[in-house]
Amino acid sequence: MNGLATVLIVIGLFLLGGVYSFAKQGMGKSLITLLSISAAMCLVAGVLRLDYWN
Repeated sequence: MNGLATVLIVIGLFLLGGVYSFAKQGMGKSLITLLSISAAMCLVAGVLRLDYWN
């Protein structure tokens, strides 16, 4: 089950990179907010899954 946690963490970091890129380009606030929330959810789920299974 560590594979799923790793995938969730990688996706979360990828989305955080997107948030940084979109904020730097001055994209819409709603898109940045949506990406931030989804990145946070992926990272938290990945970390909790790592903590739960180990």
